[in-house]
Amino acid sequence: MTELRPVQMEADLGADTEALIAAIAAADRFLLTTHEGPDGDALGSLLAMNELLAQIGKDTVMFLAAKEFPLPIEYRFLALSEVFHEPPADLADRTIIFLDCGNIDRMPVDWLSEAGPILNIDHHHDNTRFGAVNVVDTEASSTAEIVFDLVAGLGGALTQSIASALYVGLVTDTGKFMYENTDARSHRVAAGLIEAGVDVNDIYRRLYERVPLEKLHLIARAISKIEVHAGGRLSTVYMTAADYAETGAGEELTEGIVDYLRSIDKTVMAAAIRDKPEGGRGARKVSLRSTHGELDVSVIARLNGGGGHPRAAGFSTDMPHRELIAFLSEQLTRQLG
Repeated sequence: MTELRPVQMEADLGADTEALIAAIAAADRFLLTTHEGPDGDALGSLLAMNELLAQIGKDTVMFLAAKEFPLPIEYRFLALSEVFHEPPADLADRTIIFLDCGNIDRMPVDWLSEAGPILNIDHHHDNTRFGAVNVVDTEASSTAEIVFDLVAGLGGALTQSIASALYVGLVTDTGKFMYENTDARSHRVAAGLIEAGVDVNDIYRRLYERVPLEKLHLIARAISKIEVHAGGRLSTVYMTAADYAETGAGEELTEGIVDYLRSIDKTVMAAAIRDKPEGGRGARKVSLRSTHGELDVSVIARLNGGGGHPRAAGFSTDMPHRELIAFLSEQLTRQLG
C-alpha cells in the first residue's frame, strides 16, 4: 500500500487560495485541463491535482485534445491513459480547473462557454486572471509547487504517485534546478517530495536518458542548420517537414532542441522554429529562450497569441520563415536597443 505522508505547506494560505479551497469544497464534479502543447509542469500538475481531488471524494476527469498525442517522448511514462479527448456529457455540471495556463486562449476549444465555473491555478507572471477564482503565485518556480501546498490545504495526503507527478513538474520547469526561478523553496518542496517516496534516479532517467535514435538524428540535423542573426544575439533553427521525414523523427521529438541554441556564445535570444503537423493554430511553432535578464520573451510570444515566462515562452504562427526571423530581430532590438 502506498504510504500517505503529511504535507507541510511552503506558503501561508492567502485569500485567493482560501477562495479556491472553498470553491473546490462546494463542488462535486470537476474537469481538469492545461494549455495546448503541455510541458512537464502542466502534465505533472494535472495528474497530481486529479489524484488529489479523487482522494478527497470528488468526481474528476482530465481533458487533453487528441492532437496533443503522442506526447513528447520524455512524458510518455506519465499515467495519462484515462485522459478525455472530448468533453464529458455532464460538462455543464463540472467545475473547470486550469493548471499552468496563463491565458485561456491557450486551450483553443469551443466548448468552454458551456462549462461550469473556471478555477485558475498558475505561476506565470502574465496570467490574465481568467477564472472565477485565480490562484496565481508568480514567486513559485512551477505550478507543481502550488499544487504541493494544496495537498495540505485540501486535507489530502502526499502519496508517492502525487509526489512523483509533482517532481516531474518541478524538475522540468526549473531546468533540473538550474534556471533562475530555482530558490530555497524549490529545494524544500523537492525534499518533501523525495521524502514521500519519489525515485529521483528513475524519474531522471525517464525524462532525460531514454532518447530514441531518431531524436539524435534530428538534433544532429538541427545543429547543422543553426543560423545567427542580429549581430550574433539571435540564434535560430528551422526544422521543416522534410527534416522530420528524412530523420524518421516525429515533430514531438523536437523538445529540448532550443536549449542547444541558448548555449551559443553571445546568444541573447534562441528560437527553435518547426513545422507543425496538420491541425491546430498556425503552420509553425516557435519556442523562445532568453539568456539576458532584461529580455522578456513572453512579451514577444503574447504578440502572437502565445505566452510563457520571461526566459521561456512560445507561440504558433503562419508567418513565413524569413518574415518571422525579421520579426524576432525587430522585437529583440525593441527591448534591448
